Amino acid sequence: MVRLVIFALLVLALGYGFSWLADRPGDLSLIWEGQLYQTRLTVAASALIALIALVMILWWLLRTIWTSPYSVNRYFRARKRDRGYQALSTGLIAAGAGNALMARKMAARSRGLIRADQEPLIALLEAQAALIEGRHDEARAKFEEMTNDPETRELGLRGLYLEARRLGADEAARQYAEKAADNAPYLPWAAQATLEYRSRAGRWDDALRLLEQQKAGRVIDKAEADRLRAVLLTARATEKLENDPAGARDDATHALKLATDFEPAAIVAAKALFREDKLRKAASILEQAWKSTPHPDIGRTYVRARSGDSAADRLKRAERLEGMRPNNVESLLLVAQAALDTQDFAKARTKAEAAARIEPREAAFLLLADIEGAETGDQGRVRHWLAQAVKAPRDPAWVADGFVSDKWLPLSPVTGRLDAFVWKAPFDHVEAGDEGTTISIERALKTLPPVREVRPEGPVNDHRVIELERAATIAEAARPFPSTPAPAKQAAEAAISPEPRPFFGGLPDDPGVRNPAAEPEPKTRLRLF
Repeated sequence: MVRLVIFALLVLALGYGFSWLADRPGDLSLIWEGQLYQTRLTVAASALIALIALVMILWWLLRTIWTSPYSVNRYFRARKRDRGYQALSTGLIAAGAGNALMARKMAARSRGLIRADQEPLIALLEAQAALIEGRHDEARAKFEEMTNDPETRELGLRGLYLEARRLGADEAARQYAEKAADNAPYLPWAAQATLEYRSRAGRWDDALRLLEQQKAGRVIDKAEADRLRAVLLTARATEKLENDPAGARDDATHALKLATDFEPAAIVAAKALFREDKLRKAASILEQAWKSTPHPDIGRTYVRARSGDSAADRLKRAERLEGMRPNNVESLLLVAQAALDTQDFAKARTKAEAAARIEPREAAFLLLADIEGAETGDQGRVRHWLAQAVKAPRDPAWVADGFVSDKWLPLSPVTGRLDAFVWKAPFDHVEAGDEGTTISIERALKTLPPVREVRPEGPVNDHRVIELERAATIAEAARPFPSTPAPAKQAAEAAISPEPRPFFGGLPDDPGVRNPAAEPEPKTRLRLF
């Protein structure tokens, strides 16, 4: 486009010049060796321009003839280079498709047509061909050669890093990743791997510094960088909590500013403030976090803020949280547990049943079983609630890569991924279509067995009864009968041995629940109590 404009301007300039000469007619006279040459000015200008053009053409022809050997050599060299790049492209495509034979063939052809020092992709093609063929030692040697070239150093380090990960050499992989991250912190794979390695080793300061470099280089966006920084600060605050509560408080509060809905940061900040006897400020942090997202860990930390509080004080704290988030499962369960600690069984049962109505899950039925055991001691009713808990959906927990933890961790113990734990149910609960397998608190209350009559000496420990009966049976069976006739011996063994029961359709698996119709006579049954 620029050349076309220049050509047009040149033509316009020549046309303007000739028109200017035509408007000013005149003759041009030249005396040379006594001869007078006379012509018009326009003709003389045209002849001068033609002469200049002819000289330029002659110079171009002479220059072309003079440089023709070099031009021919350059033509063939360019043609050879084009064939080499075509072979290199075909080889890379073959390596990507897994065709090791074609990749190796094209690599050899490329090396013969192109100098390896001019095109570093030849080494990459040879390394990929070696990896496809399973010659990992040769591939690692190629990657090491690539690290010596500044142009391919990052590519070689990545290849060595992947090979070290494949062999399980975590220390070597860490060194390659850190070397790549130090030279080029903008590499996502190197920065992410180095960040995880430093976090796994507890080098939180180095991890935070690398994260700032990534943020400055715009490798990750601001929201993700703030989230990861909050995770790292919370992890460092957790380590400082025992020996440096002030430092833990600063890190945790900074993490809360970066991620306001991050429950572990709120819990660590509150615990640090508790150690500094700043109960009001710690309670304020937990209350704000509870209003945002009711979490059982936040509730337990808030209720047990002071170790010297009585059960009644803990109940008041739980009811205060319930007032902030009414009709919430976590609020109801928290109040029910606190009421159970105060022996207020009516309130505990009411709150637990309300929680089960909102969300029938494992924790609600387990709490009902605890209430039943503490209030009535009826093992049949306790087992009824335990059976409901087994069939109910599991409670949310900290889950990362299939690993379930009872507390939050900054890294996944399975993959080492940072910020991998999520508060959710460990397994997805799929409700059955038939009514018999659907969990319902109303159905559970209808099928709840009646309270068993408690003996004067108190409720019987069914597990203890079973152990005593089993020990007595074994002792009686091992006692010899040398002088007892065979019929008497059989009668004694029948009195001692328990009656066989069918596998299906038998009595409930509870020694405290007896069938009066099947109760043996007192004369023939061995009574332990």
